[in-house]
Amino acid sequence: RILSPEHSDATGMLVFAIVGILINGYAAYKMSSGKTLNERVVSLHLLEDVLGWVAILIVSIVLHFKDIQILDPILSLVITAYILYGSVKRLRETLKIFLQASPEDIDSDQIEKQILEINLVQSMHDMHIWSMDGENHVFTAHVKLSPETSLKELIETRKQIRKILKTYPFKHYTIQTEIEGE
Repeated sequence: RILSPEHSDATGMLVFAIVGILINGYAAYKMSSGKTLNERVVSLHLLEDVLGWVAILIVSIVLHFKDIQILDPILSLVITAYILYGSVKRLRETLKIFLQASPEDIDSDQIEKQILEINLVQSMHDMHIWSMDGENHVFTAHVKLSPETSLKELIETRKQIRKILKTYPFKHYTIQTEIEGE
């Protein structure tokens, strides 16, 4: 179409653009408060649709006054490139979740440092942090305690660890405690 552009139906484009802006704009507004990756992807997709319809509206208005045939195919390419860019970005975020990568908003070194500062904690290993959906994160770790730890101290140490973890956006956490030599 770029090499041999054809006349576009500017009136049809205008009507469809107005309908598309109204419907997708309302849906994007309703989805804009979403927090999970799925909700954000749908919200961004709807916003991309709205922007595409706004571009079509502008081009249809221009075509009503000037017969610039190449505008429609160029607009199609620009919208396609924009959607492709957004899709690749979302694909990267989705792959991080599928591969259980550590969320970027959590500093695992800081968490480990805080837990290791607890009095009876000697070491920590098998710490894993991942996200279930981009918002709800999971934490698991093995914490080794000193050999002379009593049951009362063990319970208190777990409380201290949970207190630290509650300051982070974890939906679920599992702490396995071990005694030296176990």
